[in-house]
Amino acid sequence: MGEMELIGVAGLAVLFILLILRMPVGLAMLVVGIGGTFVLSQFASYIRFGPYMKQFKSLLWGNMANYDLSVVPLFVFMGFLASQANLSRDLFRGMSALMGRFRGGVAMSAIGACAGFGAVCGSSLATASTMGRVALPELEKMNYSPRLATGALAAGGTLGILIPPSVALVIYAVIVEASIIEMFRAAIIPGMIAVLFFITVIAILVRVNPSLAPTTQTMDKAERRDALIKLIPVVVIFGSIILGLGIGLFTPTPAAGVGVFAIMVYGFGQRWFGREGLTLPGMKTALLETAKTSGMIYFILFGAEVLKGFFTRANLPSTMAEWAGNSGLDPMIVLAIMLILFVILGCFMDSLAMILVVVPFFWPVMVDLNGGDYATAASSTFGMDTEDLKIWFGILALVVVELGLITPPVGLNVFIINALAKDIPMSETFKGVAPFFAVEVVRVAIIMAFPALVLFLPTMLS
Repeated sequence: MGEMELIGVAGLAVLFILLILRMPVGLAMLVVGIGGTFVLSQFASYIRFGPYMKQFKSLLWGNMANYDLSVVPLFVFMGFLASQANLSRDLFRGMSALMGRFRGGVAMSAIGACAGFGAVCGSSLATASTMGRVALPELEKMNYSPRLATGALAAGGTLGILIPPSVALVIYAVIVEASIIEMFRAAIIPGMIAVLFFITVIAILVRVNPSLAPTTQTMDKAERRDALIKLIPVVVIFGSIILGLGIGLFTPTPAAGVGVFAIMVYGFGQRWFGREGLTLPGMKTALLETAKTSGMIYFILFGAEVLKGFFTRANLPSTMAEWAGNSGLDPMIVLAIMLILFVILGCFMDSLAMILVVVPFFWPVMVDLNGGDYATAASSTFGMDTEDLKIWFGILALVVVELGLITPPVGLNVFIINALAKDIPMSETFKGVAPFFAVEVVRVAIIMAFPALVLFLPTMLS
């Protein structure tokens, strides 16, 4: 390893130290990117620090003006609008009306509601926070085991990162230059498998230990009917977005625009019927929160571009790809090592930060292992061309990023749920997510063994 590569490795180590010390992600990447490039310029005469700094005036604007990324604030706005319009509450109560007759049905309903809200929110942390506020009081009131209640909500929150449309999927697609629509299509089956696995876990747990959950939910016929009526427009809104994207009726940005419009119409329309819905103060809150969140995301993207420039000049991604190719390890073992690193990093990094920092390193390695940029399905190592590899690796990466959100000792989703349930020890929540963690590992193994589960819908609908 040469001098330049060593500087790159040192910069990577400094980045992780800053992240562990809780420096804001975007700022940490910016500091390492600028500082690392300055150090490189002292050792390599062809790296000019002055022109490098001047490019920042166009770099930030380039991110803001990227059409593919314009969908991000719209999806974020959809999530905040849905929360302010009480769609999350209606979704949870409607799912409870459908599944409350089973033992553990309300916990199962929380999983289904997390999947539905994740479809409009696109963020695991926001899904966990929103559904935790809605579902946790109901689960506590019905005397659900604190371990099962908090564990199910922490695990269900992870569905927000994969159930399309997802901000993380958009960011990944932009990084590897994949089709956003095909990434959304590819995520549907793995997302449905996750929902099925999580519900199955709850069913098994309450059957083995009936004390974890009450027999049934106490909801009379009038309440059930009202909950189901309110569920219909929510399902129509969420379902139309997913279906429209799936069949190619519209592209992601128009889909987000349609979703925002539909939620606004429904939210304000509820008040015409005397129901609690979207208000002008709620609209203002949603806009302000969207501005804050979108600003944070774009600043992280800017920091990632600066950091990527430093690592590229240090030849770090190409060196890693060369090392993996010459290591003699089986490509599937190299892939497994990368996925394990994703889980470890998820213990102290946000999912978006992981994708922005780690994917630019791992993606060149995957391409090299597969046989290069122009590999075909017949000549490739993984049995797929580069375009299919982008989709399969992306879904695998995001599923493993989900794992990181519930991995001890500092899974971020566990912290969010535990902050809402202050009287429940965090150790109980981690015990509660353990069975869900186990089935997530099984899901990763299934997706690795059967790539067709990911590639089926993109291939069929293309």
